[in-house]
Amino acid sequence: MALLRTIVWFGYFFGALIALLPVMAKARRKKAAGDADAQAYIHKYVRMWAGTLLRIAGVTVTVRGAENIPQGRAVMFTPNHQGDYDIPLMLLYLDRPHGIVAKIETKKIPMVRTWMELLDCIFLDRKNPRQAVEAMREAEEMLEKGESVIVFPEGTRSKGDAMGEFKAGAFKMACKAGAPVVPVAIDGSYRVMEANGGLMKPAHVNITILPPVETAGLDRTQKKELAQRVAGAIAAAKAHSAGKEG
Repeated sequence: MALLRTIVWFGYFFGALIALLPVMAKARRKKAAGDADAQAYIHKYVRMWAGTLLRIAGVTVTVRGAENIPQGRAVMFTPNHQGDYDIPLMLLYLDRPHGIVAKIETKKIPMVRTWMELLDCIFLDRKNPRQAVEAMREAEEMLEKGESVIVFPEGTRSKGDAMGEFKAGAFKMACKAGAPVVPVAIDGSYRVMEANGGLMKPAHVNITILPPVETAGLDRTQKKELAQRVAGAIAAAKAHSAGKEG
């Protein structure tokens, strides 16, 4: 069953992207022309695609704390990163899809690259320090322009329940832009694929959106401690959601 589900999943993944080529072309024209409804048009199809991927995989989701997302302000969402499913989860279950700071390898995936560019995603090359600094500067500029950004501070998937180190560099751009940091605890996404040797199996995921952490006015010591503070809040939220499941 897991193998069949996986085959169907990948069939839809690429089949839908091909079927949506006319939509993608229209979205590019709308965005280039500065149409007022371009963003809503793009978000509609991104959410449809992400939602169908989750349904095919059999993913069920409980979201807590959606009311903690500030309205009318650009924020930096900082989820922990358990698996590849974190991407569609964040596109579907935050207030709306936002640009993601993603590994540069995703630029090699046909059609996915274009949709990510339409979402104002930023591609980061971890092997190229100069390019990585430039990518973070782009994300900072987005925040300053009033556009929220999703950053995974661990930098890579943990592929399990344990969390990796939260890199301090991910938080510097929020501090420079004076944007709030919104921690997001993801619990269980690795069970969909990473725990099964790459095969898709149904799983339940808990998403907890925590209260924003203001960065404006933080002193030097508080800024240095921000990554550890956010990681601790996410770890506590994961433990709490696991307790509720138990």
